[in-house]
Amino acid sequence: MILTLVTVVLPVFLVIGAGFAAARTGLFKPGAVDGLMVFAQNFAVPCLLFRGIADLDLGANFDPRLLFAFYAGALICFALAILGERRIFGRRPGEAVAIGFGALFSNSLLLGIPIMARAYGPDSLAPNFAIIAIHAPLCYLIGITVMEFTRADGRGLAGTAAAVARSMFRNALMIGLALGFAVNLSGFDLPEPIRVAVGMMADSALPAALFGLGGVLTRYAIRAQLGEAGLIAVLSLVLHPAIAYGLAHHVFALPADFVRSAVVTAAMAPGVNAYVFASLYSRGQAQAASAVLLATGLSVFTVSAWLVLLGGVR
Repeated sequence: MILTLVTVVLPVFLVIGAGFAAARTGLFKPGAVDGLMVFAQNFAVPCLLFRGIADLDLGANFDPRLLFAFYAGALICFALAILGERRIFGRRPGEAVAIGFGALFSNSLLLGIPIMARAYGPDSLAPNFAIIAIHAPLCYLIGITVMEFTRADGRGLAGTAAAVARSMFRNALMIGLALGFAVNLSGFDLPEPIRVAVGMMADSALPAALFGLGGVLTRYAIRAQLGEAGLIAVLSLVLHPAIAYGLAHHVFALPADFVRSAVVTAAMAPGVNAYVFASLYSRGQAQAASAVLLATGLSVFTVSAWLVLLGGVR
């Protein structure tokens, strides 16, 4: 079992670690990190999402119970993070939302997909894509809405709706998802050369993104905010997947592949978008960065523990 876990989980984090080491030693320059992440996030990963959604059996995998099991946990953890930041650490409302966003936004794509694929094979990813299809737009919608109605200088309902719409329509990942849905729903059969080209781009997405993520993590540090980062890490790595497991397995009795997708995706550390969100509002950036770094490091162990548990799901 231990050897199996090592062969499943460790390669993903070794790629991240290689990017981290290369950037830390100066072999991977900051400009190169930025360039690789632009390629991954604006071109390769959108192709991965496009392919995943275009080929997805929507009727079989867009199960409301699956989505509820994942997103109920995310919302509960977001609320608890805000409450903890306010009551325990004395943060102002806007700061609490900015930091708490890390407990809402799992790294479902750059970490969740490769770990799921290595643990259960590429054919296991369909429920993951169902979750990911609404992950970024829903989390940003919730995060921006709560922020705008919480902070003293908020924009109100109309301004919030406009901000969300601008963010979504300009995002390459959202464009990739939208085009995938268009192809899927229309029944259009892509010409073979285009399908192969998209596949080549998609196959490069995860290695490039993981290596680039390692380089990006060198820009963060765990400073005096260890307690706050620890709160987000516990909510993200322990409570969120526990809620997803309880709902998916015990309440809804979903098939094992749905349970695994819900729990593995929920067990991921906060994505870099947690820091991006905090930076968008200039609130809690250091705490958000610390949470991303700490939780990503700890997830090597917590993800392994969840995979052990999921091995018994039938």
